[in-house]
Amino acid sequence: MTAGGEVVEDYRHIGLTLRSHPISFLREDLRRRRIVSCAEAIHARDGRWLEAAGIVLVRQRPGSAKGVMFMTLEDESGIANLVVWAKVFEQHQRTVLSAGMVAVRGCIQREGEVVHLVPRRIADLSAELASVGKREGSFPLPHARGDEVRNGGSGPDPRNCRPRGLRSRDIYIPDLHIDNIKFKARDFR
Repeated sequence: MTAGGEVVEDYRHIGLTLRSHPISFLREDLRRRRIVSCAEAIHARDGRWLEAAGIVLVRQRPGSAKGVMFMTLEDESGIANLVVWAKVFEQHQRTVLSAGMVAVRGCIQREGEVVHLVPRRIADLSAELASVGKREGSFPLPHARGDEVRNGGSGPDPRNCRPRGLRSRDIYIPDLHIDNIKFKARDFR
Protein backbone atom coordinates (compact mmCIF):
# COMPACT_ATOMS: atom_id res chain seq x y z
CA MET A 1 0.00 0.00 0.00
CA THR A 2 1.29 3.47 -0.81
CA ALA A 3 1.85 6.06 1.93
CA GLY A 4 -1.08 8.04 0.53
CA GLY A 5 -3.19 4.89 0.61
CA GLU A 6 -2.41 4.44 4.30
CA VAL A 7 -3.54 8.01 5.00
CA VAL A 8 -6.77 7.44 3.05
CA GLU A 9 -7.44 4.23 5.02
CA ASP A 10 -6.79 6.04 8.31
CA TYR A 11 -9.37 8.68 7.40
CA ARG A 12 -11.81 6.04 6.18
CA HIS A 13 -11.64 4.05 9.41
CA ILE A 14 -11.13 6.60 12.19
CA GLY A 15 -11.50 10.03 10.59
CA LEU A 16 -7.93 11.19 11.27
CA THR A 17 -4.34 10.13 10.75
CA LEU A 18 -1.03 10.36 12.59
CA ARG A 19 0.77 10.11 9.28
CA SER A 20 1.34 12.94 6.80
CA HIS A 21 -1.47 15.40 6.09
CA PRO A 22 -3.27 14.55 2.81
CA ILE A 23 -2.32 17.91 1.25
CA SER A 24 1.39 17.20 1.84
CA PHE A 25 1.19 14.59 -0.94
CA LEU A 26 -0.10 17.29 -3.31
CA ARG A 27 2.21 20.12 -2.21
CA GLU A 28 4.72 19.87 -5.11
CA ASP A 29 1.93 19.95 -7.68
CA LEU A 30 0.36 22.92 -5.91
CA ARG A 31 3.70 24.78 -5.79
CA ARG A 32 4.11 24.31 -9.56
CA ARG A 33 0.72 26.00 -9.95
CA ARG A 34 1.89 28.83 -7.63
CA ILE A 35 -0.60 27.88 -4.95
CA VAL A 36 0.75 28.80 -1.51
CA SER A 37 0.14 27.04 1.80
CA CYS A 38 -2.37 28.36 4.32
CA ALA A 39 0.46 29.50 6.61
CA GLU A 40 2.07 31.48 3.79
CA ALA A 41 -1.29 33.07 3.00
CA ILE A 42 -1.95 34.06 6.60
CA HIS A 43 1.52 35.61 6.95
CA ALA A 44 1.26 37.56 3.69
CA ARG A 45 0.95 41.34 3.78
CA ASP A 46 -2.40 43.07 3.76
CA GLY A 47 -3.84 43.53 0.26
CA ARG A 48 -1.66 40.87 -1.40
CA TRP A 49 -3.33 38.77 -4.09
CA LEU A 50 -2.51 35.06 -3.98
CA GLU A 51 -3.91 31.60 -4.45
CA ALA A 52 -4.17 29.10 -1.59
CA ALA A 53 -5.70 25.65 -1.32
CA GLY A 54 -6.89 23.31 1.38
CA ILE A 55 -9.43 20.83 2.62
CA VAL A 56 -12.72 22.48 3.55
CA LEU A 57 -13.22 22.07 7.30
CA VAL A 58 -16.10 24.44 7.99
CA ARG A 59 -18.77 26.24 5.99
CA GLN A 60 -20.96 28.76 7.80
CA ARG A 61 -23.62 31.01 6.37
CA PRO A 62 -25.35 32.75 9.27
CA GLY A 63 -28.70 34.36 8.57
CA SER A 64 -27.48 37.62 10.04
CA ALA A 65 -24.49 37.80 7.62
CA LYS A 66 -26.53 39.04 4.63
CA GLY A 67 -25.48 36.24 2.29
CA VAL A 68 -21.80 36.12 3.32
CA MET A 69 -20.32 32.65 3.78
CA PHE A 70 -17.41 31.91 6.10
CA MET A 71 -15.17 28.97 5.31
CA THR A 72 -12.13 27.43 6.97
CA LEU A 73 -9.47 25.64 4.90
CA GLU A 74 -6.78 23.35 6.27
CA ASP A 75 -3.51 22.07 4.86
CA GLU A 76 -0.33 20.61 6.38
CA SER A 77 0.79 24.08 7.54
CA GLY A 78 -2.38 25.21 9.34
CA ILE A 79 -5.70 26.86 8.60
CA ALA A 80 -6.94 29.86 6.64
CA ASN A 81 -10.25 31.64 7.16
CA LEU A 82 -12.19 32.80 4.12
CA VAL A 83 -14.88 35.44 3.79
CA VAL A 84 -16.91 34.63 0.67
CA TRP A 85 -19.05 37.60 -0.34
CA ALA A 86 -22.57 36.91 -1.62
CA LYS A 87 -21.71 37.71 -5.26
CA VAL A 88 -18.75 35.28 -5.28
CA PHE A 89 -20.88 32.66 -3.49
CA GLU A 90 -23.54 32.90 -6.19
CA GLN A 91 -20.93 32.50 -8.96
CA HIS A 92 -19.31 29.46 -7.32
CA GLN A 93 -22.21 28.04 -5.30
CA ARG A 94 -21.86 24.42 -6.42
CA THR A 95 -18.12 24.36 -5.68
CA VAL A 96 -18.46 26.16 -2.34
CA LEU A 97 -21.18 23.81 -1.10
CA SER A 98 -19.89 20.48 -2.39
CA ALA A 99 -16.10 20.47 -2.82
CA GLY A 100 -13.91 18.63 -0.32
CA MET A 101 -10.85 20.60 -1.38
CA VAL A 102 -10.75 24.03 -3.01
CA ALA A 103 -8.24 26.48 -4.41
CA VAL A 104 -9.11 30.13 -3.86
CA ARG A 105 -7.64 33.16 -5.61
CA GLY A 106 -8.16 36.27 -3.57
CA CYS A 107 -6.90 39.14 -1.48
CA ILE A 108 -5.51 39.03 2.04
CA GLN A 109 -7.46 41.20 4.44
CA ARG A 110 -5.66 41.93 7.70
CA GLU A 111 -6.95 43.91 10.67
CA GLY A 112 -4.70 43.53 13.71
CA GLU A 113 -4.35 39.85 14.51
CA VAL A 114 -7.39 38.87 12.43
CA VAL A 115 -6.50 37.67 8.92
CA HIS A 116 -8.93 36.57 6.21
CA LEU A 117 -8.55 35.56 2.61
CA VAL A 118 -11.32 37.12 0.55
CA PRO A 119 -11.72 34.98 -2.59
CA ARG A 120 -12.56 36.32 -6.01
CA ARG A 121 -12.34 32.89 -7.71
CA ILE A 122 -12.89 29.40 -6.25
CA ALA A 123 -11.88 26.15 -7.97
CA ASP A 124 -12.79 22.58 -7.03
CA LEU A 125 -9.70 20.42 -6.34
CA SER A 126 -11.60 17.36 -5.09
CA ALA A 127 -10.21 15.24 -7.95
CA GLU A 128 -6.66 16.04 -6.83
CA LEU A 129 -7.58 15.14 -3.25
CA ALA A 130 -8.99 11.83 -4.49
CA SER A 131 -5.58 11.01 -6.00
CA VAL A 132 -3.83 10.99 -2.61
CA GLY A 133 -4.43 7.25 -2.21
CA LYS A 134 -2.22 6.51 -5.23
CA ARG A 135 0.69 8.73 -4.16
CA GLU A 136 3.92 7.71 -2.49
CA GLY A 137 5.58 9.53 0.34
CA SER A 138 7.52 8.83 3.48
CA PHE A 139 6.07 8.21 6.91
CA PRO A 140 7.95 10.83 8.93
CA LEU A 141 7.16 9.58 12.45
CA PRO A 142 9.40 6.87 13.90
CA HIS A 143 7.63 3.95 15.51
CA ALA A 144 8.04 4.08 19.28
CA ARG A 145 6.33 3.34 22.56
CA GLY A 146 2.88 4.89 22.85
CA ASP A 147 3.71 6.68 26.12
CA GLU A 148 7.06 8.07 24.96
CA VAL A 149 5.97 11.72 25.11
CA ARG A 150 4.89 11.42 28.72
CA ASN A 151 8.12 9.71 29.75
CA GLY A 152 10.79 11.79 28.05
CA GLY A 153 10.59 11.39 24.30
CA SER A 154 14.25 11.86 23.38
CA GLY A 155 17.32 9.98 24.48
CA PRO A 156 17.32 6.70 26.37
CA ASP A 157 14.13 5.60 28.06
CA PRO A 158 14.52 6.48 31.79
CA ARG A 159 12.55 3.37 32.75
CA ASN A 160 15.35 1.22 31.35
CA CYS A 161 18.13 3.02 33.31
CA ARG A 162 19.32 1.78 36.70
CA PRO A 163 18.93 4.11 39.69
CA ARG A 164 22.16 5.95 40.57
CA GLY A 165 22.11 5.79 44.33
CA LEU A 166 20.64 8.24 46.80
CA ARG A 167 19.54 11.60 45.41
CA SER A 168 18.90 14.80 47.34
CA ARG A 169 15.19 14.69 46.68
CA ASP A 170 15.00 11.31 48.45
CA ILE A 171 16.03 12.89 51.76
CA TYR A 172 13.20 14.50 53.71
CA ILE A 173 13.94 17.32 56.13
CA PRO A 174 10.63 19.02 57.03
CA ASP A 175 11.96 22.57 57.22
CA LEU A 176 14.22 22.33 54.18
CA HIS A 177 12.15 20.20 51.86
CA ILE A 178 12.69 21.51 48.32
CA ASP A 179 9.42 20.14 46.93
CA ASN A 180 7.36 22.47 49.14
CA ILE A 181 6.95 25.82 47.46
CA LYS A 182 5.80 28.57 49.76
CA PHE A 183 4.47 31.82 48.39
CA LYS A 184 2.43 34.66 49.73
CA ALA A 185 -1.09 34.75 48.32
CA ARG A 186 -2.35 37.97 46.77
CA ASP A 187 -5.87 38.62 47.91
CA PHE A 188 -7.76 41.39 46.19
CA ARG A 189 -10.81 42.53 48.15
